[in-house]
Order: sequence, then C-alpha cells, then structure tokens
Amino acid sequence: MALPSFTPPRLFFDWTLLVPALMLSLVGILTMSTFGQGDSLASRQLLWLAIAFCVYLVLSAFDMRFLRRTPVVMALYVLAFLLLAALLLFVEPVMGARAWFSFGPISFQPADLAKLALIVLLAKYLSRRHVEIGDLRHIIISGAYAFTLMLLILVEPDMGNAIIFGALWLGMMLISGISKKHLAALGLIGLVIASALWFGGLKPYQRARIISFVNPASDIHGSGYNAYQAKIAVGSGELFGKGIGHGTQSKLRFLPEYQTDFIFAAYAEEWGFIGVILLLSVYGLLFVRLIQIAQAAATNFDAFFTLGVLMLLTAHVVLHASINLGLLPVTGTTIPFMSSGGSHLVLEFAALGIVTSLARHGRGAVRTASANEYLGS
Repeated sequence: MALPSFTPPRLFFDWTLLVPALMLSLVGILTMSTFGQGDSLASRQLLWLAIAFCVYLVLSAFDMRFLRRTPVVMALYVLAFLLLAALLLFVEPVMGARAWFSFGPISFQPADLAKLALIVLLAKYLSRRHVEIGDLRHIIISGAYAFTLMLLILVEPDMGNAIIFGALWLGMMLISGISKKHLAALGLIGLVIASALWFGGLKPYQRARIISFVNPASDIHGSGYNAYQAKIAVGSGELFGKGIGHGTQSKLRFLPEYQTDFIFAAYAEEWGFIGVILLLSVYGLLFVRLIQIAQAAATNFDAFFTLGVLMLLTAHVVLHASINLGLLPVTGTTIPFMSSGGSHLVLEFAALGIVTSLARHGRGAVRTASANEYLGS
C-alpha cells in the first residue's frame, strides 16, 4: 500500500474551518481559567490545543484518501473495538467507569478514536449503498457495526458517549435516505431497548439522574444537584453575563465539573444570553462550512465522511447544551473544542484535518460512485 503523499501545509489551510475551531477552543480555555485564584486546567488545555493544532496541520498536509480503502477502514474499526474491550478487561474503574487509559499525567479515552472509526466505516459502507438503503439488510448491518461499539461503551458504563454513537449512526442513516417505515421500526426498537436498559441495564445512579430530570426538586442535594446548579448558573448570567472570571457558580465551585461537563453553563454565567448567541453562531459557521464542503465533495465517501463529522459535532453540542439547560438528564458529555480534555480535542481537530485533506485532493474532480467505494473493495 502506497504511503500518502505530502504537500507543504501553507498551500491548503482551510481557515473557514480552522478559525472557528480555534476561537471555540480559546473561549473554553478562558472560561476554565481561574485567573490565579485557584487550580485551573487552562494551562494544560492550552498545551493540548497546541498538540491538536499540530495534528490538524499534519493530517491536512497528507493525502488522506487512503482512508477510503477497505483494509484501512476495517483496521481502524478493529483497533477501536480492541481498545474498548481492553478497557473492560484491564482498567480499574475510576469514579465508577472504565473509560480511560492513564499513562501518568496523560489519559486517553478510546471512545474518541472509536467515533472517528465509526464515521470512516459508515462513510465507506454508505458511499455506494445509500442508493439501496431501502433494503433493510443494509440498515441491520450498519447498525450492527455501531451497536457493537455502543454496547462496549454502555458496559463501561458511559451513557453520554453511547447516546452520541447512536445519534451518529441515526444521523448518517437519515442522510442516506432511510424510508419512513424503517425509521418508525427503528423508533420502536429504540423504545424496547430503552425499556430494557431502564429495568436491567442502567446503574442506580443513572436511573436517579433520570428521575431527577423528570422531577428536578426530588433530590436537589443529591442526584439532582448538578443539573440544579447548572440551571442557576445559566439563569444568573441574564442578558450580558457577570463578566469574564466573575462567574460565582463556577469559580466558587458550586457548579461541579465546570471545566468539562458543565462548561457551557459556566460560559453562559459569565457571558450571558448575548454571549451564548455569539457562541452558537460560531458553531453555526463551522457547521455551515462543513455542509458546503460535503456538497462540493468529489466522492460519496468524502461527502459522507464530512457529514459524519458534522453529525458528531452537532450531537455533542445539542446534548451538552441541553443537559446544561436542564432539558435532558445529566449524562456527562463534552462540548466540542471547549471542554477540558486532550483526547476529544485531538479527535476534533484530526477530523477537521481529514476533511480539509479530502476536500483539497477532491478539488476539481466530479463526484463519482466508482466500484472502489464498496466496502468489499
């Protein structure tokens, strides 16, 4: 297999992707900063941002079209599967979950790699079969790939990431043109799975979070505490916010995990409603640019991969913001580019780097559904 070719990076930066991602990352670092008043993850996150930026440069500089090849697709998927399985076999639980490999001060979450692997596999699978998606067999096969990874993540347990995987698969199915009857069948299957999880799959604390969501006042000092404090933080921001570094809910630590799971609430407290609108506008610019790249893609694989990245980022934003606003039960998810953490930030910039590379090498080409886009080739 030939190595991907390299072109000097100055020729093909896509600033319309890169600038919004950098802006969001820097806003996240600013929000998690304590300005010398206590321990902060801001300096560490700035280092991760530098690493993630370099990853973007490297991937966008290479010809990433080799990802279309079936051996590469399957190798990436199998690697993700093995890493997730290894978590369950060899890693001791941390805060009740086996979600990270820890190497001294560095932690790696295999679920992030698994998201990229699933996007690549579904892009490959649907690049030709989207015209046959009316065949239930293709829905079952693609769903099996996604559900296998979801099951391993549920066992960790990590409900938030499991929901992201399900949303990613469903979103790509909808893009491919799934029929209404099959969509209704999926809804019924989802209801059955949700019922099974409620009575036998969820941990007691997970059920408590859902009960607290339905009745927030039932246990605001226990399972409902996080959601209650997040809503206080968002509401106290009012129109213009309390000012950068003056968020009392976050800086005084009333709001737990304000640098990761609840950074949206911490941001809303300091920047207010106007700031939230500006933040969502930056995400909107990034998402619109991804849609434009997908529409101009040279191959179906490139289009599906780009839309898969869009689905992943959108699912994270919607789920994270909804949890912070009290619209969904607390599951513990990051918001793209803003939340503290290295592995998810590297994944997000890596995905944008691959999108940039595919777009550049497909420039001027006509979209094709050639035989080499089949999963079996």
